[in-house]
Formats: sequence, C-alpha cells, structure tokens
Amino acid sequence: MLALSIRQPYAELILRGIKTAELRSRSTTIIGERFYIYASKGRGASGKGGPGLALVQQVWSRDLSTGGPPVPQWMIELAEQVKLIEPGAQGGLPTGVIVGSAVIEKCEEIRDQKSESSGRASDLASDLRPLTSLFKWHLTDVERAKKLRKPSKHPQPVWFRPF
Repeated sequence: MLALSIRQPYAELILRGIKTAELRSRSTTIIGERFYIYASKGRGASGKGGPGLALVQQVWSRDLSTGGPPVPQWMIELAEQVKLIEPGAQGGLPTGVIVGSAVIEKCEEIRDQKSESSGRASDLASDLRPLTSLFKWHLTDVERAKKLRKPSKHPQPVWFRPF
C-alpha cells in the first residue's frame, strides 16, 4: 500500500474530518485505493507567494516549498484529548509516522480564476499568462491508525512505499 506525505497540522485535520480534500499540482491515478497518511516532519506553510495562492488557501491547502507557523494551541489540546500525544509534550502533533489511512474518492481539476482573462483589451497581459491548474483529491473513508508506525523506507514528498 502506498503512503501520501501530508504536513501537520493538515494530516490531523484530515483525520478529524475537517479537511476533506487534498489539493495538489498533479492528478492521481490512485482513485478508490486505500493509502496511508504519513505525517511528514515538515510543518504546514505560512502562506507566502505562489500562483493561485488565494485558491489554495481557500480549500485548506498549502505551498509545499516554504516553512510555516507553529501548530495552533487548539490543535495541540485536541491531540492531547484524543491521546495522540502526552499532555505537555514538546513538539505537538506527531510527525515522521503513519497516522492513518484514507481513500481518494475522485480527483477534479480546479482552475485558478484569477488567471482566466475577462476578454477586455486592458487584460492583454493576463491573456498571455498560462492558466494555473490544481487538482482536488476528494478524501473518504478516513481511519486513524491504532498505533503510530515509522516507515521503514525513506519517505518522499508525495507518494512512497513505506514498508
């Protein structure tokens, strides 16, 4: 079974059913197959730069190339309550481990509406810009792992075989 790397706190949001879609720059063929959710060691981004940023932020995604702010206090408290971490533990949510699994129900292309021109002469510059596409992977059948497991194989930025 494949694993998908997702940064914290986004992996926890998926496990809680708050984040029901994953936005990526590429489509996927892993539709209808169960996959592991790997909470990568990196943290979610601060929201700096990049094309289509407003659209990305709007659907709970992030720019994978930048670092990010610390995990919000409410999320640490939530993780303590569901016994993912010990109360007062340093580091907050678990990273570097398989935290659950899910299935991609469908994948749809989303175009950045800011990049689409309105057809006016004053928008000539925007007519020359390429359209930015993102792919929304709709997640379903999400399950939290009973035991956190560290992959025996080297994690990759997107899909990888953990064991």
